[in-house]
Amino acid sequence: MLMYAVASAMMALGVQGGWTSGEFRTYWLLGAVLNVPFLAAGQVLLLFRRRWVLPLVVVVLAFVTAYALAVVRSADLSQVALARDLPSGKEVFGDGTPAHRLPQLIAIPAYLMLVGGTIWSASRMRRTPEARDRFVGLVAIAGGATVIAAVGSAFAAAGSYVAFSLSLAVGIAVMFWGFLRTGRAARSVRRLAAGS
Repeated sequence: MLMYAVASAMMALGVQGGWTSGEFRTYWLLGAVLNVPFLAAGQVLLLFRRRWVLPLVVVVLAFVTAYALAVVRSADLSQVALARDLPSGKEVFGDGTPAHRLPQLIAIPAYLMLVGGTIWSASRMRRTPEARDRFVGLVAIAGGATVIAAVGSAFAAAGSYVAFSLSLAVGIAVMFWGFLRTGRAARSVRRLAAGS
């Protein structure tokens, strides 16, 4: 959620006062590239409660973050494109450049893992009443990510920052509600364990 907040703040600054290269790089890195892998990692940790999973997830996230940061930091930017209200990554970095391709390389596979994890958890949790809150929370997280990935990306590509901002707000609100539901499930399990 912090990544979304920082990316949204960068977008607000860019739209209001004109984009700087630092604002766009931060917006792209946190908003278009890294937030979905971190969401997917959180879901992996919720679904697989094995001791070895956390260190593996941390190593993968560290590698992905370092790679994405290096690519975005060293990429050339078009100052002409930065003069637009909501420029696309294709316009700013250039079509097919490594920085422009990062969402396809990192965020889209992570999004598919997020949705795949939700479908997998649905098949495992559908008949378990005590897992209902966790399942509903995971569905909401994937649903909010879908709103941002599908609807938000379409508005971003069209350069409509008002519609893009509204779709982000809806998607983030749904994901946050999902986080609250999964947290409620964890608290319920702890209460049950303490009472037995």
